Amino acid sequence: MGNSNGVSLAETEVPHINELLSYDPYLKPYESEIRRRYGCLKQYLDRIDQYENGILNFTESYKKYGVHVDDKNNVQVLEWAPGAKNMYLRGDFNDWKLHEYKFEKLDFGKWHLTIPALPDGSCPIKHGSIVKLAIETQTGEIVDRLCPWATYVTQCKETGLYQHVFYNPPENERYKFRHQRPKRPERIKIYEAHVGIASPEGKISTYDYFRENILPIVKKQGYNAVQLMAIMEHAYYACFGYQVTSFFAASSRFGKPEELKALIDEAHRLGIAVYLDLVHSHASKNVLDGLNQFDGTNGCFFHDNARGYHDLWESRCFNYAETEVTRFLLSNIRFWMDEYQFDGFRFDGVTSMLYHSHGIAHGFSGNYDEYFGLATDTDSFLYMMLANYLLHQHYSEVVTIAEDVSGMPTLCRPVDEGGAGFDYRLAMAIPDKWIKVLKELKDEDWDLGNIIHTLENRRWKEANIAYVESHDQALVGDKTIAFWLMDAEMYTNMSVLSPLTPVVDRGIALHKMIRLLTHGLGGEGWLNFMGNEFGHPEWLDFPRAGNNDSYHYARRQYNLVNDELLRYTFLNRFDEKMNNLDNEYKWLNKSQFVSRKHQDDKVVVFERGEKGLLWVFNFHHSKSYPDYMIGCSLPGKYKIVLDTDAEEFGGHKRLDHSVDYFTSEKGWDGRFCSLSVYIPSRTAFLLAKID
Repeated sequence: MGNSNGVSLAETEVPHINELLSYDPYLKPYESEIRRRYGCLKQYLDRIDQYENGILNFTESYKKYGVHVDDKNNVQVLEWAPGAKNMYLRGDFNDWKLHEYKFEKLDFGKWHLTIPALPDGSCPIKHGSIVKLAIETQTGEIVDRLCPWATYVTQCKETGLYQHVFYNPPENERYKFRHQRPKRPERIKIYEAHVGIASPEGKISTYDYFRENILPIVKKQGYNAVQLMAIMEHAYYACFGYQVTSFFAASSRFGKPEELKALIDEAHRLGIAVYLDLVHSHASKNVLDGLNQFDGTNGCFFHDNARGYHDLWESRCFNYAETEVTRFLLSNIRFWMDEYQFDGFRFDGVTSMLYHSHGIAHGFSGNYDEYFGLATDTDSFLYMMLANYLLHQHYSEVVTIAEDVSGMPTLCRPVDEGGAGFDYRLAMAIPDKWIKVLKELKDEDWDLGNIIHTLENRRWKEANIAYVESHDQALVGDKTIAFWLMDAEMYTNMSVLSPLTPVVDRGIALHKMIRLLTHGLGGEGWLNFMGNEFGHPEWLDFPRAGNNDSYHYARRQYNLVNDELLRYTFLNRFDEKMNNLDNEYKWLNKSQFVSRKHQDDKVVVFERGEKGLLWVFNFHHSKSYPDYMIGCSLPGKYKIVLDTDAEEFGGHKRLDHSVDYFTSEKGWDGRFCSLSVYIPSRTAFLLAKID
């Protein structure tokens, strides 16, 4: 395939490809494919410049498509429905008459309608009215559809279906942002959250509740970003937001759009970035209140063949090669950035997008042929390049995160190097490793070398977000780390008034150590799912037929932390200390060096962070080590700055924090000098240089 000037796409000039190849020389045999991908991007951008007046104009289509009110109070509607025979707009504003407002057919499958302002100059459709698109299919059938660009949809109590609410509040009711976006975090610490489950009560919580009650917790705990899940409207609450029905609508079950804007603005006041969990990998198969069969065909936004169906998720897959689909999705990104002031996105289902197999039953050995061959869906890869190009060119502080388990090389390298352009990928192998260890092995059988390898096994110069558990591990059918460690005893033995049982003692100790080790070694960022910081005692299960529509497990019991008689408060204090300590010693954006991973002793030692920060772990279940020699790179005096065994964190206070540690000139474990320390069993501590 060639481009317009006769140069092969495989020969396309990529501005900084030499930097990419210097990071990873093993990419050299695939250079032509990397150049071809970049050539496809360049061609696409050139075409947008030629026909759409540039990418900024192209991605502002949300201001034109859908239902809008112009400056003269006329209603203007523009839709893309290539398979439709005719199209009408109806609603309670015209008593649901079908043929009163018929669209004009334009070129390229587009339809336009103008409803003039009323004689008194007011808008012909009142704010809060219900509107529907009536589409006449090629067979002559009239079907009701929701506008794909609808910004507010609510559930009809009679039918249970979602309906498009015409959203045009008066100017004095529109939220005005008062605070600037915060700077992009240098060391990103993300609080993954779901608005609906934020309350301890068995009900759907609200944007206002989250703003007033959860954001202060996020700030106090030392997180500098919130990742909001299930914001894009989804008809089925129990899908956790992953079966999106209305891509431009903030979920009405949590409140009104203005209340979400207030939430984001308050986060910005607190210096907290807000990221949206963006689902562009697939869409709900719902027809009456989703995108499926929008124009009466099986195609339109999706592939009209097997490629358009995700069998495992029972959802529809976008046709990224279609210009109008790209317009829709990229405009969706601009909409959330500009109208709601989000600071970035976690792209859901990237592995599913990258491969024609959706990554199903694919083990990914790491052989580069798996990534640069015919198995890769280059239409999807191009879409991700376009999305990241748009975001990083025009939003200086934006952050994009890829949910990818495959390890695709170049995924987190800039677009001008030939990469997909993401800033981070989620280190999805880490939680799997911890659950496997806790599920299958006794403490004495832990393979520390293997655990450390998993924590450090990430691509050079491609940043990772480390985490022990996310929402995936909290969902019913799995167990949180706290549950794997303590299980049923969390219901009976978490009070300080009851004896400290061996199970709870072990659980509290290892919960802190596992999180600290992962925080220190697992990546260049950190993520925690709401409640897991204090070992939330229950899994997550949304109301559904299988649990009699119960909200009992669709909530977070933050009230447990406020009770000083419960041991959850120890884990919560530790999480706060760990996160805020990174602000002082700045390890998440630093390199690391593991000097010891002793299998028999169950001891791990490494350096990462400023002031010679030295990390010491003893995972042995019973052995403590007096006068244990460890290596370090900087000579001088050290002090303990974090101790998992401290009394305030529910430990046994076996370490004396008043003691200073002085280095010896004797090298040890490949380091220039050494320290002699006491390491209690099931304890980790951090030493910092103080002179």
